[in-house]
Amino acid sequence: MGVFEPGRNDPPDRPRVLLVTRNFPPLWGGMERLNWHIADELTHAYEVTVIGPAGAAAQAPANVTVIEVPLRPLWRFLLLATWRALRAARRSRPAVVLAGSGLTAPMAWLAARLGGARCIAYVHGLDVIATHPIYRLGWRPFLRRMDRIIANSRHTAGLARSAGVAPAHIGIVHPGVALPVLDPQARARFRTRHGLGEAPLLLSVGRLTARKGLAEFVADVLPRVVAAYPEVRLVVIGDEPADALHGGSTGAAARVQAAAVAAGVQDRLRFLGSATDAELSEAYQAADVLVFPVLDLPGDVEGFGMVAVEAAAHGLPTVAYATGGVVDAVAEDESGTLISPGDAEGFAAAVLRLLAQPLPAERVRAFAERFAWPRFGAALAAQVERLPR
Repeated sequence: MGVFEPGRNDPPDRPRVLLVTRNFPPLWGGMERLNWHIADELTHAYEVTVIGPAGAAAQAPANVTVIEVPLRPLWRFLLLATWRALRAARRSRPAVVLAGSGLTAPMAWLAARLGGARCIAYVHGLDVIATHPIYRLGWRPFLRRMDRIIANSRHTAGLARSAGVAPAHIGIVHPGVALPVLDPQARARFRTRHGLGEAPLLLSVGRLTARKGLAEFVADVLPRVVAAYPEVRLVVIGDEPADALHGGSTGAAARVQAAAVAAGVQDRLRFLGSATDAELSEAYQAADVLVFPVLDLPGDVEGFGMVAVEAAAHGLPTVAYATGGVVDAVAEDESGTLISPGDAEGFAAAVLRLLAQPLPAERVRAFAERFAWPRFGAALAAQVERLPR
């Protein structure tokens, strides 16, 4: 067990929150970053304890206590996290126990019952609709028992209602984003480092899974763009997930490469793998359009579309299919364009339009300001305050 001690000057009478999550640094991704900020924002009004994966204590926000649990295997994490959540709830008597996803909803509910606390689950989409029979029977019923469900988008809120959660118990808090100070040299630096010159640059960011639709984009959309801009490049940042609970991603990169070869555009692609935050920020500033061709797949869903908001924070517009929670992450003519799912011709036309007539970066960044982390924190606190006493 690792512990990061809270600050000595914290008021001793502040209410306590216990956050139980598997998605927390040292793992990094959209859900991990979100849970880090949940803990950080709640420290403004609460004493926060996180039960998270081994290594979390070293990367937790200041003034957050961390109780570490081995990440693998999954069954061991679940058992130990449940035990430690129960023990922490019995000892500290938190006012609220918060599950960072549907995966930890059962242990959050049990800890809340033991400690006399209220319980909340922040849900992301896949954790609501996961089809595994054990998950459906053993996990989803706890979502209906929560005092409150916080959904990351309107689409995810609809999934929660379909899963039997009472509408009155559901709130929506979109994930937040950091608003960077832009670097005027970032565009040239990134392009020079990767030998991209001044070619029109499309960017794809995210884990390489079938749902992201990159193989279909390369096969059906990219050739149309290349026909108008033969020098265009598509830079792909992201790897196949190693710790995802939802399967089906094996071989995604190979399928993208095979699609590129079949379409004759393999020389237009550049795979960069994973990137640091600084490298990703440079990529956003170097690109001309973010492409987000997420597919509408049965049993799979894009709960929000965080990369579109991150791109907007850098002044980069997005073209995306209007599916899942992506419709909350892109605003027409403000931060990009939404296209009817499957309309490859319309997608290509939107990309070409933005290459020819870029949206003003100031307008795109103004959209992202709605998602700034302080606004996320205020919205999250409002949901906590709505809990029955």
